Amino acid sequence: MSAGRWAVGGGAVVVLVATGAWARWPSDADPHLWNQVRPAIEARLVDQSRGAGYGESEPGLGARWFCRAEAVDLDERDGLVRAAVSTLCLEYGVRAGRLVECSGAEVPQVLRLRREADGDYVVVSQEAPPDGAGGAEWISSHFGHATTAALDTGVPSTPLESAARAHFGLGAGSPVAEC
Repeated sequence: MSAGRWAVGGGAVVVLVATGAWARWPSDADPHLWNQVRPAIEARLVDQSRGAGYGESEPGLGARWFCRAEAVDLDERDGLVRAAVSTLCLEYGVRAGRLVECSGAEVPQVLRLRREADGDYVVVSQEAPPDGAGGAEWISSHFGHATTAALDTGVPSTPLESAARAHFGLGAGSPVAEC
């Protein structure tokens, strides 16, 4: 293959990777800041989910919640970080050596966080859309029209399944069944 073809092929790969990164990551979200606030957001989600799932009522499952947040919009002003996120929390357990998914919910939310003296972030407020009527209006007013489209892609469950398999000591290829 000629050097010219390698250059064109390499250029195409660079364009595809850059386009994928741009489409996946909001243009105004600071990846460094997101990596700092994400653990606090996801820990809060796990804490709030405890006691809300079917699997927890079945002692033999050893059920546990796993949560993930994806930034839709991220803004830092006056010592507060406003994180508009799409969240996914899933409850997993084990039955007969198989991973089972028992409960879950995907919800857009807006959280505000403050940096503590130790450098960690803490959630100081959290908002979610109301159930039923008014949900679409809430999303539009809190996320805006431009970022609302980002909520349509959803949060992938694959990282949560992987974390659950690792937690329960199951193989990477073990299937997920319903509770």
